[in-house]
Amino acid sequence: MNSVLLNYYEAIERASQDMLQAARDGNWDHVVKLEGACAVLIAQLKHSANEQPLGAEEAQLKSRIMQRILVNDAEIRQLAEPWLNDLDEILAGRPKTLH
Repeated sequence: MNSVLLNYYEAIERASQDMLQAARDGNWDHVVKLEGACAVLIAQLKHSANEQPLGAEEAQLKSRIMQRILVNDAEIRQLAEPWLNDLDEILAGRPKTLH
């Protein structure tokens, strides 16, 4: 079993869970920080994956982990939409109006 690669996938999953919690809390600075940590993990994973491919059983586990990461990512994106829209308004010089 290639536990090194699976450890990377699991670390990325944990980071995505932490990012989701930070997004739910509205802590976008922390989301960005965790996104940077994920980028480093993904780069390390890519490097290791080129040297040591996964076996069939490991590939199934990887697939389940990736599905959970994608679910987290989808919710983070949904939570980020209003924040990104507000940021676009600010950058365009249009003040946010309160209703």
